[in-house]
Amino acid sequence: MTVRFSLDTSALSRAMEGIDGSIKDAVRPAAQAAAQVIYDAAKSNVGKIRAKTGNLASSIYQAYKDKTSTDARAMYDVSWNPKKAPHAGLVEYGHIQRYQSYVGKDGQWHTMVRPEMRGKKKPGRRASMAVKDAYYVLRKGGPVQVAAQPFMRPAKSAFPAAREAAAKKILEAIRGN
Repeated sequence: MTVRFSLDTSALSRAMEGIDGSIKDAVRPAAQAAAQVIYDAAKSNVGKIRAKTGNLASSIYQAYKDKTSTDARAMYDVSWNPKKAPHAGLVEYGHIQRYQSYVGKDGQWHTMVRPEMRGKKKPGRRASMAVKDAYYVLRKGGPVQVAAQPFMRPAKSAFPAAREAAAKKILEAIRGN
C-alpha cells in the first residue's frame, strides 16, 4: 500500500524565517543570562568562605568568548582570575601544607624560609622535594591536609536555573518582548 500526499510548507517557512532571526538575535543574551546565573552562584559560594583579603571574590569573572562563539552559538567562561587570586585552586580543591607559613607585615601569607637560606635563590616550581625541604621550614607535626572549600564546582547545581534563564531569553525573543 502506498500513500501519497503533498504538504504546502510555505506558510510555515515564512513563519520560521522570523523566528529564526529572533532566535539568532537571542543567542548571546540567552548565553549571558545563563552565565550570569552560574556567576552569581559562584560569587555566593565564595561569600560562604571566610574571606582573608577579598581577592578570591573579586577574581570571579564571566567573559564572552569571541573566538569560539558564532551567530548560532555563544560561549561564556565563568571562572576565577589566577592573577588576582593565585590561591583559588588551593581553596577549590584543597591542598597539603608541608611547610610553616606566616602573615608578613604586608598582610600576605609567606612560606617560612630557613635562616641559613635567607638571601639565596628560592627553589623553582619543579625543584625536587629534597631541595624545597632544605630551603623551607617544615611544619612541626608533619604535613597537614587542608580541606577543599569548593566554590566553582557547587555552582554546577545552578545549571537548571541557568538553562531556565537562557530559555526565557529565547522565548522573549520569539514572542518579540
